[in-house]
Amino acid sequence: MKTLVAGVLGVMACGLVAGEAAAQTPVTLKSAKTTSSYYMMTVQIAEMLKKADPQFVPTVEESQGSVQNVKESFVRPGNFVFTAPPSLLASAREGKKPFEGQAHDNARSLFVMPGITVHFVVRNETGITSVEGLAGHTFVAGGKGTFCEQSVQKILGVLGLVEKVNIESVELPAASSAMRNAKIDGFATCSSHPTPQLVELATTNDLTVLSFTDAERDKIIGMNPMYAKMTLPAGTYKGQDKPVATLAMPVGAYGTDKMDEHAAYAITKTFWEWKGKLAADNPWWKGVSPEMITLMGAKVHPGAAKYYREAGVKLPDSMK
Repeated sequence: MKTLVAGVLGVMACGLVAGEAAAQTPVTLKSAKTTSSYYMMTVQIAEMLKKADPQFVPTVEESQGSVQNVKESFVRPGNFVFTAPPSLLASAREGKKPFEGQAHDNARSLFVMPGITVHFVVRNETGITSVEGLAGHTFVAGGKGTFCEQSVQKILGVLGLVEKVNIESVELPAASSAMRNAKIDGFATCSSHPTPQLVELATTNDLTVLSFTDAERDKIIGMNPMYAKMTLPAGTYKGQDKPVATLAMPVGAYGTDKMDEHAAYAITKTFWEWKGKLAADNPWWKGVSPEMITLMGAKVHPGAAKYYREAGVKLPDSMK
């Protein structure tokens, strides 16, 4: 009898361990370079998931940017969460550059991230005071091979500057070093503000974040209506003593059609329920709301859609 009872207890213990392992939900989160605000946001989300529910086992991966994220989403299995602007996913659906021959419509919207803010930054000693003044100067148009680089080149193109600016192509972290050593006159970065790279750089270097004119912003929005006018408040970065007129673009957190429905529901519900705590730690979360899910473009994951129905958020038919 003792042997039988011990055997039953052993089987039960194994069953409990197996049940606990089965209850775990691995989640891989991928956003941007470690120097970016989006990487910091992704780390915050991972920590939020761990605190909210022990079933979540989140892993944060560094990324070269949104283009890499979208391309990996074509093949990554399971609960893969990545960030990207909706316009890039539209290109993926249509197989347009940089996804030629790779048309995919497998991304599924989960929740809203703080938007991309366009920063054009120059060294003060260059004397550049306007975007037009970049003509004839050396400028890094965003990190090499990133969505930002492509977007900034389009911005310079619509403003008639792409042939006038000496564009360098380097990894974005290298741009800071190049600025310190006066090897470039400026660079662009596309990240939610305040972006850590500029916060750090501005503490030891005299920089100017350039403003766009209203006419320049109207041209850019005419080229890509996903942009909206944005003003960086004075004091966002050290030495920035007045507001900066720039642009912003929405960004989403997406899963794929391979994501488990329960996981998509739990992740989305947890994010919105914890959004206030995230905002208390960092103000960039204050600008997002559930209703903004309609800006994300891609269909909403069925698990996330369940949460939005419960929250009373109406989804357009095109996203169901």
